[in-house]
Amino acid sequence: MNKTQTVTALWDLRSGETAWVTGFDAALSASYQGRMMEFGFQPGTRVQCQLTPGFGAPRVYAISNSVFSLDREIARSVYVSRVEPAEVGA
Repeated sequence: MNKTQTVTALWDLRSGETAWVTGFDAALSASYQGRMMEFGFQPGTRVQCQLTPGFGAPRVYAISNSVFSLDREIARSVYVSRVEPAEVGA
């Protein structure tokens, strides 16, 4: 992670893209943030977008040996930093 990383919303990842969780939007309630962290969405954890169906349907993400489907509202409140292709195998 030596290069400058761009922080974006989890929702913005495309199928197959990998990123590091960096944090949460302050507008996301503390209870939701806590629940997301229980699911494994903790800063520094790698997450991969598995499926981006069309028409605003929930997207599927793999994190910590689990797979979750998140709707747009929640996925836009989780911030991530995209992983450079060379880092994926690390």
